Amino acid sequence: MTQVEFTWRDSELTSPPLRVLNGVGAQLARFGLDRPSLSPDSVVAAAVKAAGSDDLGSDSYRDPLEIFLEACRTEAELTTFGRILITKMLAAALANRIELHRWSLDHPAVADECIDSPWVIVGLPRTGTSVLSMLLGLDPVARPLRQWEAAHLIPPASLEEADADPRIAQTTKELDGLMKLNPPLRAMHPFGATLAQECVSLFMYDVRTLALETQAHVPTYARWLEQADMTSAYAQHRLALQALQSRQPTERWILKTPNHLWHLEALHAAYPGARVIWTHRDPGPVVTSLASLANAGQRPLTKRSDPTPTAEEWKRKCAFALGSAMAFDTTSGDGWCQHLHYDALVSDPIGTVRALYASFGDEVSDLHERRMRVFLDQRPKDAFGAHRYDPADFGWTYAGLADEFSDYTGRYGVGTEHRPA
Repeated sequence: MTQVEFTWRDSELTSPPLRVLNGVGAQLARFGLDRPSLSPDSVVAAAVKAAGSDDLGSDSYRDPLEIFLEACRTEAELTTFGRILITKMLAAALANRIELHRWSLDHPAVADECIDSPWVIVGLPRTGTSVLSMLLGLDPVARPLRQWEAAHLIPPASLEEADADPRIAQTTKELDGLMKLNPPLRAMHPFGATLAQECVSLFMYDVRTLALETQAHVPTYARWLEQADMTSAYAQHRLALQALQSRQPTERWILKTPNHLWHLEALHAAYPGARVIWTHRDPGPVVTSLASLANAGQRPLTKRSDPTPTAEEWKRKCAFALGSAMAFDTTSGDGWCQHLHYDALVSDPIGTVRALYASFGDEVSDLHERRMRVFLDQRPKDAFGAHRYDPADFGWTYAGLADEFSDYTGRYGVGTEHRPA
């Protein structure tokens, strides 16, 4: 059976109704009628209407919302469909924020929940972070954030309700719609209502998140975010976990998002006892794969066909994150994290998890190991097609990328996966 292969090019918007919508929108834009509005007030109004309250707890979301939407207007070259999707995504995130705030006021004991020593995986995308979070999440006393929970947080499900919560089916339907719209995404990233979700989604409640940059080319917002105070974003992050934990107790959370790598000081201020794991891999395939993924995410929403601006921006972002993290590593001394090489994880996943537990003075339980073995035996490879990426698509070579990231690879002994050409 021939395996289906996908690249960023396959994310072209093909839906006839949506292409007509974009055509009509383009005609209206010629008369100065860009719709829907990218006004912060209209987004907030939609969130307030959905949540049934105008109490967002604070205005910490306001500056990033304004900066992001202005970047969407001036840099992202969004289609009409892109404007619709972006504004709906923002409104849903702010509605979640309103509902979380209201829940915390109605259930003040939520604030007493202790998020103790969570596993936090901080490596760049495509460095094994997803499979590692899945393996850690098989520990009976730990658990990840689920995709359906991140999408529809409040009310948090109880232990009795969790397995049959109707929001699981709702999220499945929503993800199926996304996959029909953009089939390559399923080959590029694991999607599923009950699968582990990157906790980057919780930063959406404060509009301070890399997730927004996967949907739109917004370098002005990106540079603002790199210097932003993330205290309020981590407060939303923690409160969401506390709400979930109040109804489904767990001993330890498994958290994963590259977003942490950009803001390690804020991470350690929010979770000083965290078990941090920094995953390392040759930046050549990492950056190339990420450039392909980012272009695939943005392509159905933008008029821009050239993949280079998005690719170059994400390469710059990765270099910034690694430089910032290396500086933090220099000043923090030994022990703030465990460094994990991708090739070690791939060659011996269970042994790697055992070593991680041992580094924190803990042991993998027999049940946890049995679960990992079954998971690895049953896990399909490339079940939804294979993601193919090529640095030449973006004007790069693996040799050139190796030179650009040599300070990082030299410092951490990261091997090269592709022979420089």
